[in-house]
Amino acid sequence: SCSTVLKTLHFITRPLSDEEGNFSLAYIITIHKELEMFVRLLRAIYMPQNIYCIHIDEKSPRDYKAAVQNIVNCFENIFISSKREHVVYAGFSRLQADINCMRDLVNSKVQWNYVINLCGQDYPLKTNKEIIQYIKSKWNGKNITPGIVQPLHMKHRTEVSYREYIHSGVPYVYPAKIRKAQPPHNLTIYFGSAYYILTKDFVEFTLSDARAKALLEWSRDTYSPDEHYWVTLNRLPG
Repeated sequence: SCSTVLKTLHFITRPLSDEEGNFSLAYIITIHKELEMFVRLLRAIYMPQNIYCIHIDEKSPRDYKAAVQNIVNCFENIFISSKREHVVYAGFSRLQADINCMRDLVNSKVQWNYVINLCGQDYPLKTNKEIIQYIKSKWNGKNITPGIVQPLHMKHRTEVSYREYIHSGVPYVYPAKIRKAQPPHNLTIYFGSAYYILTKDFVEFTLSDARAKALLEWSRDTYSPDEHYWVTLNRLPG
């Protein structure tokens, strides 16, 4: 039962300070295995003033999906992504999973300030309050998505077309013998981390701006596009 979940797992049920209560974070968590690890992560980052979108890999076992759904049903501010992907490591589907959650989050009633993306094998080293204070101290109104101009040894990721395949039940990404067109709008491609802390304004921009949409389409057949998509858009003037 939900009362048992809340009590035995010691979920925090009220903001621990006024500062935290007035600064809501959104989380995107992409998961596919290890239910206990996911529960530990969720318990560690859960705050009632935050909001959480859980993307469950579409190819995960049915009982795993059902167990996650049972936990999510106990909380008003946690939900399953309305559209789920068959996620392939280093494929476009990994980026699409985040974008699916973003669309849900911008339509939520919670007025969140920043979004943080995690995978099911992550675990926080800082408290909710420490994360907020770090954002406010150095990054207020800015995104944390570090990167550099795409290095030469990474050029292959965006110069040729990649496809998602399945062999003996194992999905993977492999290059095709097709050269890609140059990036749209003369964009300079940057390369960085697939993980980020983004402002709500920036998320709304990525979901609506013509350049962002064009880059997303262009990135569909690149290798690990989540490692260039966010950082490239973040480098646009303004």
